Amino acid sequence: MSPLRVSYQTIEFGDVDIHLRTLRDKQEFLDAKGIAEKLGISSAQWSLFGVVWPASEVLANFMSDFAIKDKHILEIGCGIGLTSLMLNQRNADITATDYHPEAGSFLEQNVILNKGRAIPFVQTGWADDLSALGKFDLILGSDLLYEDEHADLLSQFIHQHSKPHCEVIIVDPGRGRHASFSKMMVRLGYTHHQSKPIHTDYLTNEFKGQILSYAR
Repeated sequence: MSPLRVSYQTIEFGDVDIHLRTLRDKQEFLDAKGIAEKLGISSAQWSLFGVVWPASEVLANFMSDFAIKDKHILEIGCGIGLTSLMLNQRNADITATDYHPEAGSFLEQNVILNKGRAIPFVQTGWADDLSALGKFDLILGSDLLYEDEHADLLSQFIHQHSKPHCEVIIVDPGRGRHASFSKMMVRLGYTHHQSKPIHTDYLTNEFKGQILSYAR
């Protein structure tokens, strides 16, 4: 089996450069031991963690000047970890999670590439019982609502790991499921606000999604 082909790029956030080692494209696949398959990750889905998506760029840019002092922060479904890497350069107290078995190793290598501090990483699914993950002041994510059942799973996972006073920021590219997710978050006691990102000239195409903000 051919080894994975990767590429390198640099994304700028003001005067901060984040260097990324990513998969070369969405055609890459390597699951020799069937680990991803056992987790329910198909060959078509396998590469999705390892590329930079527009929603992740929007989230990282939104967080580049967000108030983070004294906040314990969790990024859910970090994928290649762009937002976590950028926040790590801001000396944030950041923990990253993803379901994909390769996300942690790519994040570790990208931390080294950026000469940053180690970022705590936990491989987890939203239905997993992970009380040891702890609770957070700020919970982040981008492009998470792929399937209908994700609205319930994600809202419950967030609620499980949020402190009594917590902010939640999800960038949704417009897959048609954010309304049901927002209703579930409101039922759990969170206020809800959504807005369009103001400046997205760093993207190749127009971003049609929303920044979803919740708080309790």
